[in-house]
Amino acid sequence: MSDAPTPGFDDLTRDIADVPAVEVITTVAVHLMSAAAVNLGLAEEGADHKDLDEARKLIQALAGLVTASATEISSFHAAPLRDGLKSLQLAFREASVVPDEPGQGPGEKFTGPVYG
Repeated sequence: MSDAPTPGFDDLTRDIADVPAVEVITTVAVHLMSAAAVNLGLAEEGADHKDLDEARKLIQALAGLVTASATEISSFHAAPLRDGLKSLQLAFREASVVPDEPGQGPGEKFTGPVYG
């Protein structure tokens, strides 16, 4: 055993006030993307976790976040988020037994119709 003091919670975390807004926004977006992908069945053992209702909600939230924050986080950060969002929207359409009409899919009220 070591006699070194165990770092406290404050030592292991950053003060949220020190985290730039762009980092918070992109981190949340990546979490939404990852959760949506899992619910679309795109992860390992995908069929076990597939839930299109949950995926729809996550994609809708992601689209709102990306659309609302795009001008605030610059094209450098927004462009890859938009690309990931579009990929998820297309994957949702492909995974659906009865695909939504263009413009009616998750997030499309924010992004407009998504086409392959």
